[in-house]
Amino acid sequence: MKKTPAPPTSPRKPRADALRNRELLVATAREIFAQKGAAASLEEIAKSAGVGIGTLYRHFPNRDDMVDAVYQAESDELFKSVERFSAKLQPVEALRASLRQFVDYMEIKRGMGEILKSSAKPRTLKPSGGDSLQDVFEKLLRRAEATGEIKLKGDPMDLLRAVAGVLTLNTGPANCIGAKHLVDVLIAGLKTTAK
Repeated sequence: MKKTPAPPTSPRKPRADALRNRELLVATAREIFAQKGAAASLEEIAKSAGVGIGTLYRHFPNRDDMVDAVYQAESDELFKSVERFSAKLQPVEALRASLRQFVDYMEIKRGMGEILKSSAKPRTLKPSGGDSLQDVFEKLLRRAEATGEIKLKGDPMDLLRAVAGVLTLNTGPANCIGAKHLVDVLIAGLKTTAK
């Protein structure tokens, strides 16, 4: 009697509790990396998340995998926020809100700076799928320019560079507030140029 080959099985979806644990670990790692930088340990992350170290290692076999997950989650959140702003706000306000969200992203990334530098693995800011940060902000700017309310003579990345430059001057909440104020100044300047 011939054996009939078993039908191919598709990969099993992760259980809901496993997905929750992964999300919890990423959120906890984000906070601890931002607070402690390279001094943060995986054991501390697991304990703070309320899971065992084995659970952490099932999701993230090594420190670089954990760093990658946090970095990707932050990058994806930035891109999702920009998409939400584009869908819900007028073009100029979407640009303003997106630049302010970029400030928050850069502040978190700076908190992880030591960790990112200590890893030999290069990382590129790109969502899980889609355009680059430059492409996304260029589309936002061009959409805002199409309203006739603003005009930029130059590279759209100049806006991001200006905001990132202010963030490199100091650290802490006051600097974040200053960078967000700069966003308002830049948008006002672009409006003045359009007249």
